[in-house]
Amino acid sequence: MRAVIQRVSNASVQINGNTTGHIGHGLVVLLGIRAEDTRRDLQWLADKIVHLRVFADDEGKMNISLTDIGGEMLIISQFTLYGDCRKGRRPGYSNAAPPEIAKPLYLQFIEEVKRHQISIATGTFGATMAVEFVNDGPVTLLLDSEK
Repeated sequence: MRAVIQRVSNASVQINGNTTGHIGHGLVVLLGIRAEDTRRDLQWLADKIVHLRVFADDEGKMNISLTDIGGEMLIISQFTLYGDCRKGRRPGYSNAAPPEIAKPLYLQFIEEVKRHQISIATGTFGATMAVEFVNDGPVTLLLDSEK
């Protein structure tokens, strides 16, 4: 399971011109799922993200987590995180989980984050979405449960 995490001042997601999710200060999580991922992967990743110290303390050091600031999270499914660009000009997606595997894990990930009392917004699995955000910092990190 892979996630690109971006610290944001605010973020929103739109589907067909309609805003389906919005957050204030917090994290945008683009979540990629592979067929071999398990509940253990999503639990590890959710716990890692909500406790990751990427927000500034009083001295300006990244030393505070999302839970510490009462921040929010926007979670977007992103199968292209498993795009393989090593051959040719068009990415291959054979490492990404098929929808029948990925969607339940995506929904379980959302529930796992909620278990940490994090306010969340989401996109819609499999939909074409427009995601807008103001990257705060900028701070962008990549996490992978396999590594």
